[in-house]
Amino acid sequence: MDTRIQFRVDDEIKRLAQQMAESQGRTLSDACRELTEQMAEQQRKTLFHDTWLTEQVNLAFEKFDSGKASFVDHGSAKAQMAERKAKIRSRHQQ
Repeated sequence: MDTRIQFRVDDEIKRLAQQMAESQGRTLSDACRELTEQMAEQQRKTLFHDTWLTEQVNLAFEKFDSGKASFVDHGSAKAQMAERKAKIRSRHQQ
């Protein structure tokens, strides 16, 4: 079902926005609809990512709680990342 969205703007803003939309071969309604659709798509992506991240965190805690996880201290993690970065950089320098 389609929904109607209404809002108020200053006459000058409306006039300028219409000119911009017309210069792009579309109506102001088309431009507003496209903006709304883009915003909705961004929100869908955000919600999807939030859900995915929550699942990943929960899986990590489940793994930790079941004893299947191993803790890596900050110093070791930093050293491992430095080694990985060095390998990547050496590949690009050859």
